Amino acid sequence: QVQLVESGGGLVQAGDSLRLSCAASGRTFSLYAMGWFRQAPGKEREFVSSISSGGGNTNYADSVKGRFTVSRDNAKNTVYLQMNSLKPEDTAVYYCAARFAQSIMASSYNYWGQGTQVTVSS
Repeated sequence: QVQLVESGGGLVQAGDSLRLSCAASGRTFSLYAMGWFRQAPGKEREFVSSISSGGGNTNYADSVKGRFTVSRDNAKNTVYLQMNSLKPEDTAVYYCAARFAQSIMASSYNYWGQGTQVTVSS
């Protein structure tokens, strides 16, 4: 069982940066690949980024590639999403999720956080 808690969301202007954190409970965090997803009002939940259990392999949606960076600190049971050059279209609730292997499919993840709101004004 893994419990996930996101933080770091907020209201920013276009071009600004934010860093989201996802803190996990449990001693098995290092066994899990982690994913970041987002959901805007009226839209499907979409893949943003993922990172392997050891942190050596990362994956990004084309819409955020070059602007967002995922990382993790297994000693702190935390995964991060550094978001730079934010755009209004990045506005959404951002969720972290865990499963045993990387995936871009939200339905394949076993554990989810409650989400954190990111709002980017133009």
